[in-house]
Amino acid sequence: MRNERESIMQDEEHIGTDEARGGSTPHIVRYVLVISLVLAVLGMALLLLL
Repeated sequence: MRNERESIMQDEEHIGTDEARGGSTPHIVRYVLVISLVLAVLGMALLLLL
């Protein structure tokens, strides 16, 4: 059993993060999350004040 595991680990191919994901993550995602968070907080504050 141990020899099988060692041979599998030696045969593994290591690839980069972008290649494994199939693409890259654009930085606009960060802005969308920040804007959404700000709008959610403002909406909750507005509901609290009414």
